[in-house]
Amino acid sequence: MTKKNKKPKEATCEIEVAFDIIGGKWKPIILWFLGEFGTLRFGQLQQLMPDITHRILTKQLRELETHCLIQRKTYPEVPPRVEYTITDNGRAVLPILDMMCGWADRNDYFGYSIKYNLCQQGIQKKLLVNDHDNMD
Repeated sequence: MTKKNKKPKEATCEIEVAFDIIGGKWKPIILWFLGEFGTLRFGQLQQLMPDITHRILTKQLRELETHCLIQRKTYPEVPPRVEYTITDNGRAVLPILDMMCGWADRNDYFGYSIKYNLCQQGIQKKLLVNDHDNMD
Protein backbone atom coordinates (compact mmCIF):
# COMPACT_ATOMS: atom_id res chain seq x y z
CA MET A 1 0.00 0.00 0.00
CA THR A 2 1.42 3.39 -0.98
CA LYS A 3 1.32 6.51 1.18
CA LYS A 4 -1.41 7.93 -1.07
CA ASN A 5 -3.66 4.96 -0.35
CA LYS A 6 -2.76 4.69 3.31
CA LYS A 7 -5.74 5.17 5.58
CA PRO A 8 -5.24 8.10 7.98
CA LYS A 9 -4.89 7.32 11.66
CA GLU A 10 -7.95 7.93 13.77
CA ALA A 11 -8.00 9.56 17.19
CA THR A 12 -10.70 10.09 19.75
CA CYS A 13 -9.72 13.74 20.25
CA GLU A 14 -6.95 16.29 19.85
CA ILE A 15 -5.44 15.41 23.23
CA GLU A 16 -4.85 11.84 22.05
CA VAL A 17 -3.05 13.19 18.98
CA ALA A 18 -0.86 15.50 21.08
CA PHE A 19 0.10 12.71 23.47
CA ASP A 20 0.84 10.40 20.56
CA ILE A 21 3.22 12.96 19.03
CA ILE A 22 5.00 14.30 22.15
CA GLY A 23 4.09 11.76 24.82
CA GLY A 24 6.15 9.04 26.36
CA LYS A 25 9.16 8.89 28.60
CA TRP A 26 11.77 10.40 26.28
CA LYS A 27 10.24 12.70 23.64
CA PRO A 28 9.44 15.57 26.03
CA ILE A 29 12.92 15.35 27.55
CA ILE A 30 14.57 15.38 24.11
CA LEU A 31 12.52 18.44 23.13
CA TRP A 32 13.36 20.14 26.42
CA PHE A 33 17.11 19.57 25.99
CA LEU A 34 17.07 20.83 22.41
CA GLY A 35 15.05 23.84 23.55
CA GLU A 36 17.60 24.58 26.29
CA PHE A 37 20.81 23.89 24.40
CA GLY A 38 19.87 24.56 20.79
CA THR A 39 21.74 22.10 18.61
CA LEU A 40 23.03 18.82 20.05
CA ARG A 41 24.71 15.78 18.60
CA PHE A 42 23.52 12.23 19.21
CA GLY A 43 26.26 11.54 21.76
CA GLN A 44 25.45 14.71 23.66
CA LEU A 45 21.80 13.72 23.94
CA GLN A 46 22.81 10.26 25.08
CA GLN A 47 25.12 11.74 27.70
CA LEU A 48 22.32 13.98 28.98
CA MET A 49 19.99 10.96 29.21
CA PRO A 50 22.22 8.10 30.40
CA ASP A 51 19.26 5.78 30.98
CA ILE A 52 18.11 5.79 27.34
CA THR A 53 19.37 3.07 25.03
CA HIS A 54 20.94 3.82 21.65
CA ARG A 55 18.05 2.09 19.90
CA ILE A 56 15.32 3.98 21.75
CA LEU A 57 17.04 7.36 21.33
CA THR A 58 17.33 6.71 17.58
CA LYS A 59 13.64 5.74 17.39
CA GLN A 60 12.46 8.77 19.35
CA LEU A 61 14.59 11.17 17.30
CA ARG A 62 13.22 9.70 14.06
CA GLU A 63 9.63 10.08 15.26
CA LEU A 64 10.21 13.69 16.34
CA GLU A 65 11.82 14.41 12.98
CA THR A 66 8.93 12.75 11.10
CA HIS A 67 6.51 15.11 12.86
CA CYS A 68 8.73 18.16 12.13
CA LEU A 69 9.44 18.88 15.80
CA ILE A 70 13.18 18.55 15.31
CA GLN A 71 15.52 18.85 12.35
CA ARG A 72 18.37 16.45 11.61
CA LYS A 73 21.43 17.71 9.78
CA THR A 74 24.11 15.33 8.53
CA TYR A 75 27.58 16.59 7.66
CA PRO A 76 29.54 14.73 4.97
CA GLU A 77 32.55 13.95 7.15
CA VAL A 78 34.33 10.82 8.22
CA PRO A 79 33.03 9.78 10.66
CA PRO A 80 29.68 11.38 9.79
CA ARG A 81 28.52 14.10 12.14
CA VAL A 82 24.78 14.43 12.81
CA GLU A 83 23.19 17.32 14.69
CA TYR A 84 19.66 17.77 15.94
CA THR A 85 17.91 21.11 16.36
CA ILE A 86 14.44 21.94 17.61
CA THR A 87 12.12 23.49 15.00
CA ASP A 88 9.64 26.31 15.54
CA ASN A 89 6.91 23.66 15.74
CA GLY A 90 8.87 21.84 18.45
CA ARG A 91 9.62 25.09 20.26
CA ALA A 92 5.87 25.69 20.51
CA VAL A 93 5.68 22.65 22.82
CA LEU A 94 8.15 24.10 25.35
CA PRO A 95 5.64 26.28 27.25
CA ILE A 96 3.47 23.18 27.71
CA LEU A 97 6.45 21.27 29.13
CA ASP A 98 7.19 24.21 31.43
CA MET A 99 3.59 24.14 32.70
CA MET A 100 3.90 20.40 33.29
CA CYS A 101 7.04 21.00 35.35
CA GLY A 102 5.20 23.50 37.50
CA TRP A 103 2.21 21.21 37.90
CA ALA A 104 4.38 18.28 39.03
CA ASP A 105 6.29 20.55 41.42
CA ARG A 106 3.09 22.00 42.96
CA ASN A 107 1.92 18.45 43.61
CA ASP A 108 5.18 17.33 45.27
CA TYR A 109 5.92 15.11 42.26
CA PHE A 110 3.08 12.78 43.31
CA GLY A 111 5.48 10.84 45.49
CA TYR A 112 8.04 10.24 42.76
CA SER A 113 11.74 10.55 43.44
CA ILE A 114 13.17 12.85 40.76
CA LYS A 115 16.42 11.70 39.18
CA TYR A 116 17.06 14.81 37.09
CA ASN A 117 15.23 17.98 38.05
CA LEU A 118 15.24 19.52 34.60
CA CYS A 119 12.89 22.33 35.48
CA GLN A 120 15.11 24.03 38.03
CA GLN A 121 16.83 27.25 37.08
CA GLY A 122 20.46 27.00 36.02
CA ILE A 123 20.25 23.29 35.24
CA GLN A 124 22.02 23.80 31.89
CA LYS A 125 25.32 24.64 33.56
CA LYS A 126 25.03 21.69 35.94
CA LEU A 127 24.24 19.17 33.20
CA LEU A 128 27.07 19.98 30.87
CA VAL A 129 30.08 20.44 33.08
CA ASN A 130 32.40 19.61 30.18
CA ASP A 131 32.43 21.54 26.96
CA HIS A 132 29.66 19.79 25.01
CA ASP A 133 31.38 20.48 21.68
CA ASN A 134 33.92 17.80 22.58
CA MET A 135 31.27 15.07 22.77
CA ASP A 136 30.32 12.84 19.84
